Amino acid sequence: MKVAVFSCKSYEKAYLNASNAIASHELCLLDSPLTLATSQLASACPAVSIFVGDDASAPVLKALHAGGTRVLALRSAGFNHVDIDEADRLGLTVLRVPAYSPHAVAEHAVGLMLTLNRKFHRAYNRVREQNFALDGLMGFDMHGKTAGVIGTGKIGEVVCKILTGFGCRVLAFDPVKKPACVSMGVEYVALPDLYAQSDIITLHCPLSPATKHLINAAALAMMKPTAMLINTSRGAIIDTRALIAALKRSRIGCVGLDVYEEEGDLFFKDLSAEVVQDDVFVRLLGFPSVLVTAHQGFFTHEACTAIAQTTITNVSEFERGTPNAANLVTIRHIAPAAARR
Repeated sequence: MKVAVFSCKSYEKAYLNASNAIASHELCLLDSPLTLATSQLASACPAVSIFVGDDASAPVLKALHAGGTRVLALRSAGFNHVDIDEADRLGLTVLRVPAYSPHAVAEHAVGLMLTLNRKFHRAYNRVREQNFALDGLMGFDMHGKTAGVIGTGKIGEVVCKILTGFGCRVLAFDPVKKPACVSMGVEYVALPDLYAQSDIITLHCPLSPATKHLINAAALAMMKPTAMLINTSRGAIIDTRALIAALKRSRIGCVGLDVYEEEGDLFFKDLSAEVVQDDVFVRLLGFPSVLVTAHQGFFTHEACTAIAQTTITNVSEFERGTPNAANLVTIRHIAPAAARR
């Protein structure tokens, strides 16, 4: 099957080609992101594969369908960038990678916690300049602190395990209590209680109408002014303007972000020679207590291998007429309680 692979970065090509060695699909590896303008590049491609920054809105899906596309293979677990209603109307099958390496994202989230706490990034720069003073680098013992985990799907469960290993008291919020988390001592509580009691809050829920701007001005006001907030899930779960307002008033201690709600124009690109036009993002970077990485939580050898393998398998199974039901994205996933991992 001919597959147009959009937003295919150099590091992905080897993984996709290796995974495709046996399947032998005709892969058209495109650096370009999927937009209405670039959708013509997928003409005569029954399969199209996209990443998180690609545009799979209704007009784009209509253009793909008119060009012969019948399956959309996401190289991600999240699907908030896809108009699922329109895909259903067109009869487009949408397949995702629901699990690649929960350890990759979970470990990155904890890495952000440790870096913000012990200020590794600032210490590294100081020592490189032969400044060995410790002023301003004070951290705290994570042992004995209370950590709040919002969303205990596959990634959230791994985060809970790591944090309990550190000796943290772990609180969690999720509509569904996971027995594995309960057995390790995680306490499920209401969101207001999690906000009020947690020294560290980390987000691991999907983006849906119910979770968009879950962290808003009201939520931030309930948190400790010294709290650490971590987001490695989806950017729009945090209201960035409300977060900036809280940072300006010293109503939040520090923030670690691997995602940003308007990251589509920024992340996965080298803009080092350009002026960033997003004033909100630039303001966010201006706070010394904010650490941003560019959506690299998934970026491990194991995760990239799994993403490529599942993507190729999804295309192969669709071609055989037996798509994996566990990987299908349908209208029911739009419901707030669905698509939980």
